[in-house]
Amino acid sequence: MPKVAEKKGKGADKAGAGVSFKPKSIVGRLLTSLPERSRIVLESRFGLGKNTKRQTLESIGQRYGITRERVRQIENHALAAVHKSPSFIEAKEAFDELERIVGTLGGIVCEEDLLEFITRDEQMQNYIYFLLVLGDQFKYEKEDDEARRCWYVDPKLALQVQAALTSLYSNLSDDELIPESEMVDRFLKELKDINDKYRNEEVVRRWLGISKKVGKNPLGEWGQAASPNVKTKGIRDYAYLAVKKHGSPLHFTEVANMIEKMFDRSAHVATTHNELIKDSRFVLVGRGMYALKEWGYTAGVVRDVIRQVLRENGPLSRDGIIEKVLKERHVKPGTIIVNLQNQKYFKKTKDGKWALVQ
Repeated sequence: MPKVAEKKGKGADKAGAGVSFKPKSIVGRLLTSLPERSRIVLESRFGLGKNTKRQTLESIGQRYGITRERVRQIENHALAAVHKSPSFIEAKEAFDELERIVGTLGGIVCEEDLLEFITRDEQMQNYIYFLLVLGDQFKYEKEDDEARRCWYVDPKLALQVQAALTSLYSNLSDDELIPESEMVDRFLKELKDINDKYRNEEVVRRWLGISKKVGKNPLGEWGQAASPNVKTKGIRDYAYLAVKKHGSPLHFTEVANMIEKMFDRSAHVATTHNELIKDSRFVLVGRGMYALKEWGYTAGVVRDVIRQVLRENGPLSRDGIIEKVLKERHVKPGTIIVNLQNQKYFKKTKDGKWALVQ
C-alpha cells in the first residue's frame, strides 16, 4: 500500500497524517472570484470563517431575510462558479493528493475517518471537506440507518463493499460474537473479486467501520451492532462480557471486580448481583456463582436440574445423578441428596435407582 506523504503544510495538524498543500490558502484563492454574498454563504455553510460550525440553510436565510431554498440556489451557483474559475484548475494537485489519500485508506472511507486521518484540527477539517465537495473525482454516500457517511472515488468498488457489508450482516445471528480475525476473514470471503491491494486487515477494518449494522464490543469481538453483547449499555452487559471472557462460572463479587479491571468502570457488588439475577443470559449455578446460559447450563434450582437430568437419562443411581448435577451446579453432594428426598418429584425404583414421579 502506498504511503501517504507526511510533509505537512502550515495549516496541517501535527496529530494527523497531513497534506503537502495548504488547505486554507487554496480555499481562500478559490473563493476570491465570488461576489461577497456568495462567498459568505459558502463560508457559513462549510465553516470556513471564524465560526467553524457549519450553518444551516435556514439560519443563513434568516440573516439575509431570504428563504432557505434561495440560500441553496446561491450555494449551488457559487460552487458552479468556483468550478469555472482559474483557481480551480490551479488546485488540481491538491485534489489529486486527496484522491491518493482516499485510495490509500481503501478507496471508500468514512468521512470522519478520512478527515481525522488528515488532521484533527476542526477548522482545517472544514477546508478539507470543502475541497472534497468541490472535487469532481469525489463521490459520497449519505448517512442512513445502515451506514455512516463515506467518500469514494471508484463507484464500482463502493458498490462491492456496500453489498458485502449487507451480506455479512445478514449472515450474523442475533447474539453471535466472533473474534476480529474471523470477522475479517468472513468479510474477505464476501469480497471475492476485490483488488488484491485492498486485501489487508487495516483496510478491511476501516470498511467494517462504514456499517452501522455490525460493531465491535470493548473486548474486540464483532457482532450485530444492536446486540447487547456489542452495544454495552450497563452493568449487566459488561458482566456478560466479563464472564464470557473468563470462560467459567464466577461469584458475583468476582464479576464486579473484573468489570472494574477490564473496563475501568465502577461496579458496586450489590448492583452487579441484582443485574445478574435479572438477566436471562446468566444461570445461578451455586451460592452466588453465575454461569452463562449459552454454555449449556440448565436454568432453575437444584431440584430442577435433577429433574432435567432424569428426563434426559432415565432412572439413575444416586452417584450417577450427583455426577451429572455437579456438572451443572457448584453445590455440595449433600445438597443434591437432600433434594432427592422430595417425594413429590422423585422416587426410588426397585433396583435402587432414582426416577421422576410421573
